Amino acid sequence: MDDWTTSHDRVLAQRNAEGWMFLLEAARDLRTTGAIAPSSQALARLLTDPVQEHGTQPLDVLEAGAGTGSVTRTLIPRLSPGSRLDIVEANVRFASQLRRLVRTHPQLTGESERVRVHHALVEQLDTDRPYDVIVSGLPFTNFTPDQVDTIMNRYMELLHPGGTLTYFAYRGTRYARALTASRTEARRHRAVEEVLTDYQHRYATGCWTVWGNLPPANVWQLRRPARASTPVALDIMAGAAR
Repeated sequence: MDDWTTSHDRVLAQRNAEGWMFLLEAARDLRTTGAIAPSSQALARLLTDPVQEHGTQPLDVLEAGAGTGSVTRTLIPRLSPGSRLDIVEANVRFASQLRRLVRTHPQLTGESERVRVHHALVEQLDTDRPYDVIVSGLPFTNFTPDQVDTIMNRYMELLHPGGTLTYFAYRGTRYARALTASRTEARRHRAVEEVLTDYQHRYATGCWTVWGNLPPANVWQLRRPARASTPVALDIMAGAAR
């Protein structure tokens, strides 16, 4: 059996290798990769908190835009017995990495069929399974407003009534784009924020800042209403804008 030092060193080496993989994919296509580094453990924990909040209840969970699996590694141990996880990733190299992760994850030994990796766009995912929790790692600010609206609408369709969606947005991107982007890009970015703000007004139940991430990020939690209407979270919106 490996001692703690050997196991710890292996984990560090793996994270370092995945960091380089993420950086190479960002260099190939930053628009779809969305960042230059994988999500931190603090961000991953906050994104996956709704899974743990269900206790021992078996869940259907969807993770979209999983990248190299930095959030997936936090998500899998939080799955209760009998839960099922679908992972959707559009980048073929990331999808291959995720399949290796599922095959070798120690907590999935003998039951890796509970987790499926789909190489696809989430808006084109062919499923009739409703989900209790959706965790999104997609880089919304790199997409067009119509794409973001399509994805967010699809998320709401895929959620059970009362189901929860979490996603994150990097802090400070509005000001960085204003300083460095063309007018067309700045307009696109503002339009994407307007689409997200609309969904936040209708469905947001919480927003938290993760400073221990590169770069710092806001984590949004949205819930599909169990009934026809839901209160507008104006206090949440004001706090997130600061």
